[in-house]
Amino acid sequence: MSGMNINPPAATKSHIEAVRGFNRFYTRRIGVLDPYLGSELSLTEVRVLYELAHRDQPTATELGRDLGLDTGYLSRILRRFEAKNWLARVPSIADARQSLLALTAAGHAAFAPLQQKSRDEAAALLAPLADSQRQQVIAAMERMQQLLEPARRSPTQSILLRDPQAGDMGWVVQQHGEIYAREYGWNNQFEALVADIVAKYLRNHQPAWEHCWMAELDGQRVGSVFVVRKSRTVAQLRMLILAPRARGLGLGARLTDQCIAFARDKGYKKMVLWTNSCLGAARDIYARRGFKLVKSEPYHGFGQDLVGEHWELKL
Repeated sequence: MSGMNINPPAATKSHIEAVRGFNRFYTRRIGVLDPYLGSELSLTEVRVLYELAHRDQPTATELGRDLGLDTGYLSRILRRFEAKNWLARVPSIADARQSLLALTAAGHAAFAPLQQKSRDEAAALLAPLADSQRQQVIAAMERMQQLLEPARRSPTQSILLRDPQAGDMGWVVQQHGEIYAREYGWNNQFEALVADIVAKYLRNHQPAWEHCWMAELDGQRVGSVFVVRKSRTVAQLRMLILAPRARGLGLGARLTDQCIAFARDKGYKKMVLWTNSCLGAARDIYARRGFKLVKSEPYHGFGQDLVGEHWELKL
């Protein structure tokens, strides 16, 4: 080894005080010193709720590791959630010593207004700034994350939800056609149906009442979801799709949550969707967020005998 110093210099007193000063400023601005988001829950409890709402059945070990929480402290939080009927445990098939955690419908109902309030407060924080100033703030935040959490530099961790761009709608049709043919044996009638829905969305799009989100992983399209206006008070969730490589990352849940938050923000009273009984992963996402199955009927379509289902969520 050479004599070159390979360790970074220690932080100076002024560096440390600058960090502490920023912490005092930011915790005051985001309301951490008050009852968090106006609820009876602590910041830590709300963060645990967030992770449960956006992950696909994590274990307590995974939550504690990723959030840096003491095992005993996390266990007490989870027991409180269970006592409120917010949390369900399912034995892990892979490891009998572990339980898989999932929010119940009551848990999602408790979390939803907290998530919306958090969004509202973030919007209020940025509202006084000009657009160029907002971009500077966001860029500074992202830079801090990159420097302080090196794992975030890995492109394999890059997940983005964005508005649609040119070519995205063709991708949506293609993915529906390919995935449903490969995994369920559906014929091209289904691809034609999706193409019709997409074409109608593009021709009649109402930006004030409808929206589409595209999901990217490592800069590549991997998912989509749509909210369309069914009536003045009813929004419809449509065309939730994830490429196989993006499954298990909680993206389906995130896309669904975007739709619900959008519909609530626009003042819709109810969200509806149509799916099929064979689509277990999607049905599980909907049920966890409080959607209720209100009607089902067998039918023959897309070359298969299927059971169509109508689900509803009161907003």
